[in-house]
Amino acid sequence: MKFRPLHDRVMVKRIELEGKTAGGIIIPDTVKEKPMEGEVVAVGSGARNEQGTIVALDVKSGDRVLFGKWSGTEIKIDGQDYLVMKESDIMGIIEKAA
Repeated sequence: MKFRPLHDRVMVKRIELEGKTAGGIIIPDTVKEKPMEGEVVAVGSGARNEQGTIVALDVKSGDRVLFGKWSGTEIKIDGQDYLVMKESDIMGIIEKAA
């Protein structure tokens, strides 16, 4: 199944962090928090401004992003969990250090 978000919405796949602390302690699933980091899978065409023109989104497919803990709506497509959220719910893009 294909899914394309509308307007200024973004589809994000959560990136699961390693279940181990720096000291090697394994964290059980029952106390793990939901990750607030994800990869953008699909983006909408953009939002309209007051003049009626479409303003493109700052994020694109493949970007790693940081979002709020309670951001977005969870959906399941082909057995895979995703989040659909507005671009304004995204705090920033994570870039790799050079």
